[in-house]
Amino acid sequence: MARSIYRITGRDREPFLQGVITNDVGRLRQGLVYAALLTPQGKYLADFFLVPEGGDSLLIDADAAQAEALVRRLSMYRLRADVTIEPTAITVARGLGAPPPGAFADPRHPALGWRLYGDDGATAEAPIDWDAIRVAHCIPESGIELVPEETYILEAGFERLNGVDFRKGCYVGQEVTARMKHKTELRKGLATVAIEGSAPVGTEITADGRPAGRLCTQSGGRAIAWLRFDRAGGEMQAGEAVIRRLP
Repeated sequence: MARSIYRITGRDREPFLQGVITNDVGRLRQGLVYAALLTPQGKYLADFFLVPEGGDSLLIDADAAQAEALVRRLSMYRLRADVTIEPTAITVARGLGAPPPGAFADPRHPALGWRLYGDDGATAEAPIDWDAIRVAHCIPESGIELVPEETYILEAGFERLNGVDFRKGCYVGQEVTARMKHKTELRKGLATVAIEGSAPVGTEITADGRPAGRLCTQSGGRAIAWLRFDRAGGEMQAGEAVIRRLP
């Protein structure tokens, strides 16, 4: 998926981000930080990586389709803070196995390997079935499982993907996210399912004729699905495909 890389500079860059995004900017000392920007109502707007660059700057690595809107929203919150956000020509490559010098581990899951940033235009990657990896570990992707102004990040698994910090203090959408965290159990969310047949992404899933969710990424007889867990106990339908929730 195409990515856009922006550089953030200014003496207020880290305090500014700390007050608006879901994760702790202090984690940049250990490597990449995966985070999201939410609406005040706690719904997902965009997810991205913060990248330590050294000196007085850091990078934001975002889905190219979301990047401009993300930067506009960040700029709206900037007010008088000493923060500048500018586009770059930096590219990102991904891979598995031994990381090359300068690469960072993907913080979401070890199966996602490493990410390498550079300004030499080198983005060649080995042919890797990233969808199969995401399905195997129920890892959402923007524009597919992650739907702006609709998805709640805890239903999308952001806690296990190291994308949210519950000790960092306030950020946009924090109150709703914290309330969901302290519920006894989520009633809806992403899950891995077995699938016989196929259906387009977004196809409604039904159980006994009742809406039970929607189908997302599919690979190798499995899929990611957003489900109402109280209706996902047996055989379900997604168009012509048969769906069963996996343990």
